[in-house]
Amino acid sequence: MKINSKFEKYIISNNDKVKISSIDIKKGDIFLALQGKKFHGNYFINSAIEKGAKYCVTDQIFHIKNSKIIYVENIFEYLLSLALHKRKLYKGKVIGITGSAGKTTLKETLAFFLKKDNIISYSKKSFNNKLGVLVSLLNLNLKSKYSIFEIGTNNFGEIAYLSNIVKPEEVFITNIQSAHLQNFKTKNNIAYEKSDIFVSKFNDARKKLYINLNNKTENIILKVAKKERNLKIVQIGEQSNKYFIKKISTKKNKHQVIFSINNKLVKFETKSIIDFRLSNFLFCLAFFNENKLNLKTLINRQKYLKPVEGRGSIHSIFINRKNIKVIDESYNANPDTMNQCFGYFNEININNRKKILILGNMNELGKRAEKLHLNLLKNLDKFKFKFIILSGEFHRTSIKKIIKPNNNFIYFEDKEQIMKFLTINVHNDDIILIKCSNSTEINKFANQLLKKG
Repeated sequence: MKINSKFEKYIISNNDKVKISSIDIKKGDIFLALQGKKFHGNYFINSAIEKGAKYCVTDQIFHIKNSKIIYVENIFEYLLSLALHKRKLYKGKVIGITGSAGKTTLKETLAFFLKKDNIISYSKKSFNNKLGVLVSLLNLNLKSKYSIFEIGTNNFGEIAYLSNIVKPEEVFITNIQSAHLQNFKTKNNIAYEKSDIFVSKFNDARKKLYINLNNKTENIILKVAKKERNLKIVQIGEQSNKYFIKKISTKKNKHQVIFSINNKLVKFETKSIIDFRLSNFLFCLAFFNENKLNLKTLINRQKYLKPVEGRGSIHSIFINRKNIKVIDESYNANPDTMNQCFGYFNEININNRKKILILGNMNELGKRAEKLHLNLLKNLDKFKFKFIILSGEFHRTSIKKIIKPNNNFIYFEDKEQIMKFLTINVHNDDIILIKCSNSTEINKFANQLLKKG
């Protein structure tokens, strides 16, 4: 592609200018007028220009002529050609992250540590589908030393397609879990799909694979990786002899974690032991060691690392003048991440605070959805909480099948009923954990409770 127009030169030479929502537009930004669920982006072009947009790109004729409006025949094909051109120009190291869960958290964690001493680029929010990846590439800073991309999928072939565009040199696979089973049917299929990120047929730039093997399904990835030529496999976790947790000791309310990093011991203290966060930290330690970066940066900065919004972020709010802590895990959920949450929420022990669990449906589980929700409640009933509040069709049917539960399972149809119940029943210093899939009633409740969006 030849870069000819002022707009094309502007988008290639600048970074973090491309926006898909007119609400986010600032002076000098580029607004992509895309087809939304209810309106086409053309409806918001005037608003974007008023906010200072330098350019607006659309593939539908706009009724007002303006030099700031760029018309193209097919906006996705046009953006793809620009994104591929910018990727070819980039000389820094490209990192790709995929997995069933934890992509955004690992991306944000790695970015947090890398940006201390480096210019970096990384995809904002959970930009891991076709549009998100294109926007992230168009927002790439060509001067950055490292760039980090999330690569997601909910159907066959998407990892291969996106990996061929991004071409990450170093790739992370966080885990393989029971997500998007509606399309993939089995976890084995998910493992093969995720493996495409490092298969040379789709990504001829890949050099290293970082993987934590926790189950038989994830070993499929290892088998695929071993067939690939010129791919270094960097294994972390219990099965690794190079990057693993050597010891965890507890004194009072603090835990000391000792990591073994290529025969060197790395220590830090934490108030809570949450497996996926320790795994993310281990991934980062391995990356820093493999790239000969200073491990002290991680040790010194880890205490300032905060959970990602909707993925363990902690909020202090008032309900009916009662001071409440809320752990927000409302961005997404599958059976594996749900069970992880139950475990770490059960282990939280802060001044004997009472705990309230609020759960919504897990989406995209296909024919097994009802059975997986029922199994979830059975596992949950092994713990004891002040209240367990449920919403969503699968929870409604599952509650009826739990005989003599240990917990008080309470079902509500909508967020207004939940709020009314909490207003009457919460007390000072209660802790609430909210976990659900995106776009569920509980997700909407969390957004309303925490005044997000």
